[in-house]
Order: sequence, then structure tokens, then C-alpha cells
Amino acid sequence: MDLSIVVPVFNEEDNVRPLHEEIVAAAEKSRKSYEIIFVDDGSQDASFERLKLLAAGNSRTRLIRFRRNFGQTAALACGAESARGDIVVFIDADRQNNPADIPLLLEKMNEGYDVVSGWRHDRQDAALTRILPSLIANRIISWVTGVHLHDYGCTLKAYRRDIIKDVKLYGEMHRFIPVYARNVGARIAEIKVTHRPRVAGTTKYGLTRTFKVILDLFTAKLLSSYLTRPIHFFGGLGFALCGAGILSAVETLIEKQLFGHYVHSNPFILLAIFLFQLGVLFILMGLIAELIMRTYHEAGNKPVYFIAEKVNFPS
Repeated sequence: MDLSIVVPVFNEEDNVRPLHEEIVAAAEKSRKSYEIIFVDDGSQDASFERLKLLAAGNSRTRLIRFRRNFGQTAALACGAESARGDIVVFIDADRQNNPADIPLLLEKMNEGYDVVSGWRHDRQDAALTRILPSLIANRIISWVTGVHLHDYGCTLKAYRRDIIKDVKLYGEMHRFIPVYARNVGARIAEIKVTHRPRVAGTTKYGLTRTFKVILDLFTAKLLSSYLTRPIHFFGGLGFALCGAGILSAVETLIEKQLFGHYVHSNPFILLAIFLFQLGVLFILMGLIAELIMRTYHEAGNKPVYFIAEKVNFPS
């Protein structure tokens, strides 16, 4: 199997049939063997019934139905685990992503890339509640993670299966898949793709999604940069807080010597004690995280590195 196209679906009964037709047309154009995997994320409308009709008429169309709504990340993870294609493409079911762009992703992958991300350069969404928060979030994510993409939120992305299989997804971390893929040595590219206005159904996301993205970013940074050395993360914060506490204590002594301020009435002494204690707690938290990390890797036999190729080794 050359290509697996994974589509998470949640209450998109009016979109699944025209989307399926567009995906089939794009897959046929690619001239690759393919499968289409629809993952129904606990839809409460007629989405799954209409998908069953589509699957009955096309043997390449496969369906997975969740017992309840587990979220887009779970749907994408399930689709990726079930995929048999060498390349796995994710695309939304709301038809705002254009399946005709799938061959463009595949062409870019032929240049030697492992991940090709779509960039909705001309978004057809509300400027204040969707585009502006997304722009800010994308800039922050690129700055923090070092993976510079214009559009982390675009679901339309293509991955080599040997890369995506090593990325474990939890919570709402699907938008950070390129960050995790970079950790296993993936080469990442980005191309402009079409973004269409929604013609049926309702959006599942609002302004509050931006705050969730920022919270998920802390997890992504910790897991991508400090998974095998959490003491560097917590210890660094701890030393910074201890240093700030010492500076506050020095400020207290300076005010005592120069201005005669009593130490016990100076708020800087309380700040010094608080910051120093907090710094010590962060260092101790880092030590505990080190123990947990070692248990995670050793008890579960989890690798701390990923090998791309071996030469002249016995199989």
C-alpha cells in the first residue's frame, strides 16, 4: 500500500459524501495504491450511516467508529495506527482542506522529506476569533520549539509511516506532530495549500482553543527537549529562582546599610525566602522527574534514540 488517507469525522453528515468523492479523485490522480480511513469520533448525527453507504460501494474505504467522542488527536492516532500505506495523509472532514492538494504534498515528499505540512496562507475563517489567535500561537510555537512552520493548526499533512509510528499522541497534541517527528530525525517541509470556506456543518473550535494550544506547548517543549534530562529543565528554573531569592536578600541588606530600613519590615526579605524555597522545590522536582524518566525508559524498554539505517549488520 502506497498511501493511507486518514479523515477524523465528528458530526459532518453533509460533508462526508462530497469529501469522499474529492478524496477518491485526488488519490486516483496520484496513481498510487491507496486506502481511505474514516474515523468517526462519536458523531451524534448521521455521519456514520452515510459513511457505511460509501464503504459499501468502495472497497478502499475503511471505517472506524469510536464509542464516544475522544477528540481529534485520538481519531488521528487511531487512523495512523490502522494505516497500511507507506505515506499517511491527514485531512479534516469539514471540506475546508482541499483533497486536490494531496498530490502536491506527495510531490514534495519525493524531494526527500519525511513530513510535509500544509500552510493555509489564505484562510477563509473569521479574522478576530480564528486567524489572529492562530497567527500568534504559530509564532510562539515556532519560537519555543525551533520548528518553524506558518500553520501548525492545518490538519492537511503528509507523513512517512516509519516516522509517524514512533510518535505517540495523547490529549490534544496532534498539532505538535511535526515537533515530535523532528525529535526522531524527520526532515520537514511546508507548502501552501488551498483553504475553502465551510459550506455545511458548524465549526468545533472557538477562541478558547488558543489557550489550550499554549498549555499543550509546555508539554511539547518538555517532551521534545527534556524527556531524557528533566533535571536540566526543572533544575534550571530552580537555580534561577534561587538566584532571584539571593538578589532579593542582597537588596534587603543594601537598604539596611544605606537607608536604615529594618529587615523584618522590608518586603524583599519575604520575597527572598519565598523565591529561594521555591527554587529548592524545583530542583527536588527535577530529581523526582529523573527517577520517573529512568523508570519509564528502563521498565518499559523505551528507546532513547532512533536509528535511521544500518549497514552490514545481520538482520
